[in-house]
Amino acid sequence: MSGFLDVLVGVMIVIGALFAVVASVGLLRFPDLYTRMHAASKAGTLGSGLMLLALALEAPHLDIFTRAVAGVVFFLLTAPVSAHLLARAAYLTGVKPVPQTEPDDYSRAIGVTRSDPEGER
Repeated sequence: MSGFLDVLVGVMIVIGALFAVVASVGLLRFPDLYTRMHAASKAGTLGSGLMLLALALEAPHLDIFTRAVAGVVFFLLTAPVSAHLLARAAYLTGVKPVPQTEPDDYSRAIGVTRSDPEGER
């Protein structure tokens, strides 16, 4: 069983590292703050989560296993919320998405037009 577990842990680490690389490439290649934040929060969380789960499976002690699982839960709970809050704050302060972002549903929801970032409510 130990050989199977070692292979599973190795595969999880490699897949997690690939997701981390995809997140970093997304940070470099995507055109604006919002798409970059999406790449970092989604792929980065999945990559980090997989690598922490691999650590949890390979951990020889229960306290290490518990901390690794708690780290995964922490990532899953905080990364989407913080990405949403940062994107909302950026949008409300006037950071524009790329022109190809259509439709801009959020501007209609909060009453802000693209030409007027402060909005008239």
